[in-house]
Amino acid sequence: MPGTPEANKLGSLLSNDPLPTMFPPLLRRIALTFLFCAAATLAAAGDWPEWRGPLLLRFGAQLKEVHTKLEKAPTSPLLHSERGDLFLFLGDYTDAIADFEKMIELEPAQDAQHWRLGIAYYFAGQYAKAQKQFEKYHAFDGHDRENGIWKFLAQERIDGLEKARAEMLTYKEFDREPFPSLYEMYAGKRTPDEVLADMEKRGLTTEREVAFAGYYYTGLYEALQGHRPRAIELLRKAVDIMPGPETVYMWNIARLHWERLLKEQAAATP
Repeated sequence: MPGTPEANKLGSLLSNDPLPTMFPPLLRRIALTFLFCAAATLAAAGDWPEWRGPLLLRFGAQLKEVHTKLEKAPTSPLLHSERGDLFLFLGDYTDAIADFEKMIELEPAQDAQHWRLGIAYYFAGQYAKAQKQFEKYHAFDGHDRENGIWKFLAQERIDGLEKARAEMLTYKEFDREPFPSLYEMYAGKRTPDEVLADMEKRGLTTEREVAFAGYYYTGLYEALQGHRPRAIELLRKAVDIMPGPETVYMWNIARLHWERLLKEQAAATP
């Protein structure tokens, strides 16, 4: 997407790597990430929702703050967790994984419950590791069908649709709407349109968190089926539902998915 002259100038700085080589490698990456956020903010004017640029700038500023704290407390699992989240939200999956793995190294009890690491593995294309991490989480919490969907998504990339369906995690208890219906959809028992129509009929689309999950995961399913334009439409509906405290983390993950699909669509368009 074409940007402003200011954005192009920042983009040139990024490509020429203006930071002195004596800077520590991680600090260099953080500084470059911050510059990327500024470039993305300027370049996205008119092309992305108005909230995107300020959001990326805020994450970049928070990343610098957390890194400064980590320099003083390098063995803090909490700070590695916070920095890993910020790297993830900024699309830097390699450094997100490094921080999450360091957190687990420092506090091994966090391993089984670390579904965020599974998501970072997934976005980084490390699908076998992602699948294993979601299976660990299932042993920790056997009620969360959302985790089961992510395990399915990771395995489908490795083994294909039929095997992923045959080996879906099993759940006996209700967890939360709309995940029982979504899970049936991924099992091939419902279509996205049927899930969304059922949500509408039962009045679930008026509940922000439920509507967000419905649009997000039906959108991912449409992408899985090769229906990219419909997937982009549904994911845009999901990210248009500005998050509350319970959904802010997964809202950012949905945003990353939506942006990835948009880039794929642009690359596929002559």
